[in-house]
Amino acid sequence: MIIVHHLNNSRSQRILWALEEMGLDYEIRHYQRDAVTNLAPPELKAIHPLGKSPVIEDKGQIIAESSAILDYLARNYGKGKFAPKDDTPDFYRYQYWLHFAEGSAMTPLLLALYVGRLGEAGAPLHPRIDSEIKNHFDYMEAELGKAPYFVGNSLTAADFAMSFPVEIAKGRGMIQSYPNMAKYLAGIQARPAYQQALKKGGEYAYA
Repeated sequence: MIIVHHLNNSRSQRILWALEEMGLDYEIRHYQRDAVTNLAPPELKAIHPLGKSPVIEDKGQIIAESSAILDYLARNYGKGKFAPKDDTPDFYRYQYWLHFAEGSAMTPLLLALYVGRLGEAGAPLHPRIDSEIKNHFDYMEAELGKAPYFVGNSLTAADFAMSFPVEIAKGRGMIQSYPNMAKYLAGIQARPAYQQALKKGGEYAYA
């Protein structure tokens, strides 16, 4: 059985959603952030040296990194539904969005989080960070104006990945400026598998 090392209020929530969409049996091992530092507990380092979540265990393998986990699940358990066929235009689009989620999209969002903790010392950096967030969100909004999902008309693992930055847009109070993203997120959050994952995963501040 697949084991998910799940940290509250983290990217591992979308791993639970993927598993629910695929109808897979899995076990959740819950971890809680430190109430003061908001960091993951040291126990996670016993699972993976970086001490981060999500991490899954499957068939004797330890797999970390959200997008790698999602791609692994789609390829091994998706039954052809959650990843396009290799060497097709949709496959390369799928790969692009799968990596865009953690590469391009999350970089300015994380910078905003950390620089925001610097107070006035970080003020000179905010215009550049905010412009990059807008740049990426404008792009995502335009792409979702072309199709209901990031890879056309079907839900893929790329959408599991991209759900997190879209949810952050909502958490930052920006989603009303992006109607296509808002519609996309509402559709995702209404899915029974998403709702079931929330029940199993517990507290999730970005939902």
